[in-house]
Amino acid sequence: MAGNIAKIAGVEVSTDHWIGGRRVSSPRRFADLSPVDGSHLADVAAGGKAEVDQAVAAARKAFPAWAALGPKGRLPYLKKFAEGIKARVNELAAVETMDNGSLLMGNVHRVVPRAAQNIEFFADWALTLEGHSIDSPEVVNHVRYDPAGVAALITPWNAPLMLTTWKVGPALAAGNTVVVKPPEWAPLTCSLMADIAHAAGVPAGVLNVVQGIGEEAGDALVNHPDVDRISFTGSTDTAKIIGQAAARSITPMSAELGGKSPFIICADADLDTAAQTVAGQYMNAGQVCLAGTRIMVEKKIEEQFLEKVRNASIHMIVGDPRDKDTRVGPLIHKEHFERVAGFVERAKADGAIPLWGGSRANYGELYFEPTMFAHVSPELEIAQREVFGPVLTWQSFSSDDEAVSLANNTKYGLAGTLFCGNEKRAMNIASQVTAGTLWVNCFFVRDLAAPFGGARDSGIGREGGTWSFDFYSDIKNISVRKGSLT
Repeated sequence: MAGNIAKIAGVEVSTDHWIGGRRVSSPRRFADLSPVDGSHLADVAAGGKAEVDQAVAAARKAFPAWAALGPKGRLPYLKKFAEGIKARVNELAAVETMDNGSLLMGNVHRVVPRAAQNIEFFADWALTLEGHSIDSPEVVNHVRYDPAGVAALITPWNAPLMLTTWKVGPALAAGNTVVVKPPEWAPLTCSLMADIAHAAGVPAGVLNVVQGIGEEAGDALVNHPDVDRISFTGSTDTAKIIGQAAARSITPMSAELGGKSPFIICADADLDTAAQTVAGQYMNAGQVCLAGTRIMVEKKIEEQFLEKVRNASIHMIVGDPRDKDTRVGPLIHKEHFERVAGFVERAKADGAIPLWGGSRANYGELYFEPTMFAHVSPELEIAQREVFGPVLTWQSFSSDDEAVSLANNTKYGLAGTLFCGNEKRAMNIASQVTAGTLWVNCFFVRDLAAPFGGARDSGIGREGGTWSFDFYSDIKNISVRKGSLT
């Protein structure tokens, strides 16, 4: 491995860009610090317009040959790419943990294997779209999913490898070439991903990675005139800026954004399982867009259920994410810690009362206590805006209509969770909650064939299964009059 190298948890990681099948450095670099212990991990190449131009040009050059392979021709490359991720699960997990503070065991057993699955699943799914036709009385409509071109993929820091492959998988399987802009607060596993793709034989220029600050590298990428698709996962405010850039060139854009998801518990639910699931909303230190952070409990069981949640939350141990007993690791960055702490202090000033937590954990600089606020009126900031930390709010309802009203009382609509024992009641509530995904008596269960995305300020478009290919393809209908061809 040539160029600038950092050693993270015993793993060698290039800190340069990956452009056109080779490592490319930049004159400027930025520091990457570990949230686990504050250690300096690396000085990472800081790309800008020049590097983005180079990467987009490389992707454009590689596009015709990659597109021409078709789904069957691309399949062996993508299968080998997925196998390469599987072969390095422990290394990728260790680097991810040091880079973003997520739990090591979670990365080993769930997150990194899912990254491999993302590549493999969409490579297989692309095969199902070939030969699709619609028979009409006078014509046969042959539907083609043609590759769109160069896709710009901008990914977040809370699960960088998994969420990057969630985009890379369908984009490459559809026949596009890609330029990835990884998160500046956790860029290292995306760099390893490029090495794995290269080792799998993915041709030069098909997958490119440009590291850098969002306002520089990200801005240059979304404003590039030769980009055909923009896919972004991150904050609503950033998406609005990207949307303006996409609109200027009429570039199709997909955005998976933040959430302030409701978690509704009915009196007839399995309360023990529901309480454990509520405590699980503290996972990844609450840095999960899908988390059900607004706990809404039917009044008749409020006192009983609160005690169950309190007991379950005691086991959410704050500590080093490399420790197998830890359940809540650090927040990603000092800037983000201050943001979360600011929400908490303003909530206290607004009259909300912490039932537990509410301050820095007695462990390290970026560790925050799992927190639950009561006396939260619906209009308070803490009930309206995404905190993205281990902070939940407690509210109650007396009727299903009130529960739905509370659930829909934000600008978001990414997800929701409902625990209920009656099918008719559950489906009635679920059908009225504004959300892209609504889990009933479960949480965080994802089938890659199912649609995923958000409503309102939580996003644009849907990903998963054929929905991903609807975005990453130019869909063409060839309408042939029956009997006109021999």
